[in-house]
Amino acid sequence: MVTVLGGQTTDVAPGVPAVGDGPTSPGTGGSGPGRTRALHGVTGLLRWVVRTLLVVVPVFLFATFVTFVLGAVSDLSPAGVVLGDAATPEQVAEVEARFGLDKPVVVQYLDWLGGLLHGDLGQSWFNGISVSEQIGQRLEVSGSVAGLALIIGVVGGVTLGLLAALTRGSWIDRSITVVCTFIATIPPFVMAMALIVVFCVAIPLLPSAGYVSPTVDVGRWLACIILPALALSADVVADIARQLRTGLVSAYQENYVTGALVRGLSPRRILFKHVLRNGSGPAITTLGLRIPALIGGAVVTESIFAMPGYGRFAAEGALRGDVPVVQGALVVAIVLVLAFNLVINAMLVRLRPVAGRGI
Repeated sequence: MVTVLGGQTTDVAPGVPAVGDGPTSPGTGGSGPGRTRALHGVTGLLRWVVRTLLVVVPVFLFATFVTFVLGAVSDLSPAGVVLGDAATPEQVAEVEARFGLDKPVVVQYLDWLGGLLHGDLGQSWFNGISVSEQIGQRLEVSGSVAGLALIIGVVGGVTLGLLAALTRGSWIDRSITVVCTFIATIPPFVMAMALIVVFCVAIPLLPSAGYVSPTVDVGRWLACIILPALALSADVVADIARQLRTGLVSAYQENYVTGALVRGLSPRRILFKHVLRNGSGPAITTLGLRIPALIGGAVVTESIFAMPGYGRFAAEGALRGDVPVVQGALVVAIVLVLAFNLVINAMLVRLRPVAGRGI
């Protein structure tokens, strides 16, 4: 092959690129397509992180401020919990000064926020024990129940949603839709009582109350949390199944699916590479919305099954008027909800990058 270079002709062997052809090697300071894509990916990730922080940080500060102010304006005092109704004004002032309640509300909030950022949620008015320590002891119980409920909800919801979408229009699809609609109308506490009647009274297979740590006995631990988890996960299964079925059926009607069929792609590849990627967004969003319901439902479920969990601890603190306990429990719930929503947003951006533009 003959190449013209600087006005002169040069013979070049076939298959060997001429001088100036092709991408510049990285060692010469050029930037190939791979490097450009990498820089674009890093830039997009940094942009998403910045946008997320601009949303999460103000939401966290606002939520914690509202949480603290609600406790400050509740007219509850540690003196009433510690000393009782017979306390003198001097004793009340001494107790309030010990807990820092004699300072302005803004100063109290800043002190509380500073401790919060270091993991200190204050001390209980009722027993003087660290709120962080008490919540930490109970998070294992609530985390076990909510974690298993989340797994059951995702696995059951995805299975039913996929089955309904793949058999759309058939009696299987209609049966799944009817069952999920019925389950979604049952409150968790009703489901919990029904499960106790069936599996603890009529068929005594599982314990109806109590909790055993997995470090003591894994089998008993699983037996104790299975019924509360089923009660919490029932509506999660129903919501995810319905939303996934709707999203997948809508995705199957898109033009790119018709094009994939014309090109001869297999139904399995169309489902997992195209339809599931584009149709699972509503189900993932629904999962993010169900996380607060799992946390809130733990209050009732743990009370029904007599489990010493985080939700029951928060409810008992509210009944006693123990403001630091209630504030600490709310802060933990806020952090959990924000963390799970970050995970959900990351999943949506991974599946559909355009979803990250609205964060």
